[in-house]
Amino acid sequence: MSAKTASAVRANEKGSNVKTYEFVMYVVSVFFYTMMTGMMASYRNEYFVNSLNLSSDQISLFNVLTSVIPFVINFFLVMYIDGRKAGKMGKFRPLVMAVSIPMAILLIITFLVPSALTVESRHTILMVYITALAIGWAVCNTFGNCINMVAVVMTPNLKERDKVMSFRSISSAVGNSAPLAVVFVLNLFIDEIRYQYIVCAALCGVLGVITMLLGMKAITERTVYTSEKKNPLIGFKDVIVNRHAWIIVISDFLKTFRNLATYVGIFLCAALLGSPSKFLLFGLPTGIGTAVGMLVINFLLKKFNSKILYIASGVYSIIANILAFTVGYIYFKNPSSVLQILFVVFLFLIGLQFGASNLLPTMFQADALEEIELATGKRLDASLGFVISIGTLISGTIANALAPKLLLNDSSISIIHYVQAVAGVYPEQELSTKIMLLFFYTIVHGVMMFLAGVPYFFWDLTGKKKEDMHSALISYREKVAAEKAANE
Repeated sequence: MSAKTASAVRANEKGSNVKTYEFVMYVVSVFFYTMMTGMMASYRNEYFVNSLNLSSDQISLFNVLTSVIPFVINFFLVMYIDGRKAGKMGKFRPLVMAVSIPMAILLIITFLVPSALTVESRHTILMVYITALAIGWAVCNTFGNCINMVAVVMTPNLKERDKVMSFRSISSAVGNSAPLAVVFVLNLFIDEIRYQYIVCAALCGVLGVITMLLGMKAITERTVYTSEKKNPLIGFKDVIVNRHAWIIVISDFLKTFRNLATYVGIFLCAALLGSPSKFLLFGLPTGIGTAVGMLVINFLLKKFNSKILYIASGVYSIIANILAFTVGYIYFKNPSSVLQILFVVFLFLIGLQFGASNLLPTMFQADALEEIELATGKRLDASLGFVISIGTLISGTIANALAPKLLLNDSSISIIHYVQAVAGVYPEQELSTKIMLLFFYTIVHGVMMFLAGVPYFFWDLTGKKKEDMHSALISYREKVAAEKAANE
């Protein structure tokens, strides 16, 4: 980034910075990046269970390894990201562009497991193969996730920053559900589900590469960075001692236990509708609800602060999910078209809460990031994310290791008793299985989102305090810009 005078920094803070074309290209690139990650998140578990027919023990081991190993690697990666000097293209954009092609390749070959490895005698090789791919994907995704950090540094204007972050979250939510629509359409032309996955992964990968490269080339990073080299380990300490960072850590720790709910979603679809390719019928009303929820939250932010809205959304979540479970349970006992429609309505209502849980935490993180920058003089975008991930690692690892054991019928602790597909044929599931799948998909999710809001009772970085902090930070950046101009 070129040197700016103090007056220029102040002008940028007050005025509009992000051009329309730049804004559109950024939102599009986020959409297709999230389409890639959404494809992996939505279908990899189902592919392992019903196409590769892995056991609950194998899937649990895979989930643990692919949580812990990338976390250890990321310890070093985030120090590199935060320690990078911002060049002509900025700090984050080059990283996104560099990993776009590797991400696409890893996405595609994840669903292209050689049939020779599925033979029982080669399961050890299979486990090594899919674990290596998953670790590679996680590493690339650490750098690819910088596309989300770009929103925070595209403009120093606080209101404009929040606008970019809001639309980024909406685009991300829609992009995350886009693979469901693609697989749903492919089901009309391709019979075997594994071929549907391969084609969808290829489409997501190609479109992701093109838009990520074009989008990152079109935008500009405008936040001024200090060029002083500092010990990256101290950056972790600076985050850990920040009170607001800890509130985010605890909240995300609790929220990530909802992985138990998201894990079973596609299996609930397969149990009720006979095929995971119809997951769109679950995801579409929830996805629409998510997008609408974000728009509602953006409107409500004009009247209420983010803290109040997030806590309220947690209360709303548990109520909406309990009602959705009740409707589904009654439907299982007494099927009717009216209850089917009512359940779809509740999927939409559940999605409204996702709007809050997707949008507001990014704003909390951005505010904590600015508070840390003001206190230390360092931008610690990646370090903050890494410290937050400590909590999600613990809860996510527990949830992801436990989920397949609770799900699959081959486990001694299974309480769902889901029966895997055989040769691509999905068997009819017991009524008790459907009810337990629905319980996890709704009640467990609602409880975790309610608990995630509790730590924010102690969040006070709102209103005038937030505005004063941001104003002080802009003054600090003016000083950094002036010093930078003088030195150059």
